[in-house]
Amino acid sequence: MKLIAGNSNRRLSDAIARQLSSTLADAEIKTFKDGEVFVEIQENVRGEDVFVLQSTSYPANDNLMELLITMDALSRASASRITAVIPYFGYARQDRKAGPRTPISAKLVANLITTAGADRVLTVDLHAGQIQGFFDIPTDNLYAVKEFEKRIRELQNGDLKNLIVVSPDVGGVVRARALAKRLDDRPLAIVDKRREGPGQSEVMNIIGEVKGGHCVIFDDIVDSGGTLCNAAQALMDKGAKSVTACITHGVLSDNAEERIMKSEALTRLIITDSIEARAEVADCPKVEQVSIAKLLAEAIRRIANEESVSSLFD
Repeated sequence: MKLIAGNSNRRLSDAIARQLSSTLADAEIKTFKDGEVFVEIQENVRGEDVFVLQSTSYPANDNLMELLITMDALSRASASRITAVIPYFGYARQDRKAGPRTPISAKLVANLITTAGADRVLTVDLHAGQIQGFFDIPTDNLYAVKEFEKRIRELQNGDLKNLIVVSPDVGGVVRARALAKRLDDRPLAIVDKRREGPGQSEVMNIIGEVKGGHCVIFDDIVDSGGTLCNAAQALMDKGAKSVTACITHGVLSDNAEERIMKSEALTRLIITDSIEARAEVADCPKVEQVSIAKLLAEAIRRIANEESVSSLFD
């Protein structure tokens, strides 16, 4: 087994390698001045089981090309199996035709990854589980819910009686219910909102009783942070005592950390390290990270040893 890391998230890649008591293989991945990506694998991979670690986060297109070209290099170097480990799968929000003459970019990216030489894909908290069906190769979609459950229990000192799990929209109810079930089957509330345009939303109503409760918003992606802050304010307006958010992928674009800091309603934002945090995000007092390195490392170990990964989905 060999691990090869792209440049998108070296911290997570190093952490995964440490969990596996391994090291990252030598590879030169660089960008020429005109933007072209160059990859050279600097050790023998013939007949090896290779795992390429690369999130397709900002800059999404550069990191995607790094992933594709790295897999092409490995395929041409006769690696026996190539697994694309993509903690954050970019373009996942473009998973359907939302209007006339629009693409389904998630399907296009899935085709590119397969054509580049991937034999298997390993990812975390896809925006829509159906995206697994876009791939014609085995695809494992892991969930970070265990890491969030552990952290919430620590923050509450084991006292969950006033805890309420909140889905930020109707589409995220299944995800939120999974966390609520883990947290001693706590009640669930839903934010009913109307989206006015890309990246914009207006909170309309709160479905469920949140008065006097400590609310935990659970979602897969936080981008600009505007929707999250609006939802937190709506919950406080309905009588919630506090609002914490647990979001798997902290995209946090467009100075989102400033919006989070200015929000009087949102107490804390917990994200994973699926995307390497910018310095401004890492230094934000309201933002903290939990690591998914152990989760991914265990999945990689089981795949390499031809063991079942089913228990990791529970």
